[in-house]
Amino acid sequence: DRKREVPAAGALLQPIIKDVGEIYSRLLDHRPVIQGEIRYFVKEFEDKRGLRELRVLENLKKTVFETNENVLPKCEQSMHDNLSEVVERLQAANDTIRRLQEKEREERKLQADKLMAGEEKRRAHREAFLREQQSRQEEVDEEHRKAVERLREQYSEMEKELAKYVSF
Repeated sequence: DRKREVPAAGALLQPIIKDVGEIYSRLLDHRPVIQGEIRYFVKEFEDKRGLRELRVLENLKKTVFETNENVLPKCEQSMHDNLSEVVERLQAANDTIRRLQEKEREERKLQADKLMAGEEKRRAHREAFLREQQSRQEEVDEEHRKAVERLREQYSEMEKELAKYVSF
């Protein structure tokens, strides 16, 4: 008997389970609603934007192709023409600068040589001046020594003469 009661009870529970499943899917399962919203958004996005991105990409592709085919070779040719001219000018400028630096080096060397010659000349003149001063100093010292000697002799004679008068 019990085996017969279980299927009968299962048959009674089946509509309840079905209702609970429907309530669950309506209240808690939002997948169908979200999927519908996603489909609607994609449809609206594609309809409103149309093929704008595709047109923009095509225009961009065309611009890049034209640039690669026409503008880039012209730019390269212009660059090569102008760069060769610039390189020639730079080489000429470098040569000019090198010559100027060489002249400046030579002038500095000449100036240094002149300074050294002037220094040697001044040194020789100074040494001659010092020798002349030394000889003059010796002459003056000799004259002073002779004058001091003469004065001593004169004073000693004067003392002798005074000594004659003091004895009175």
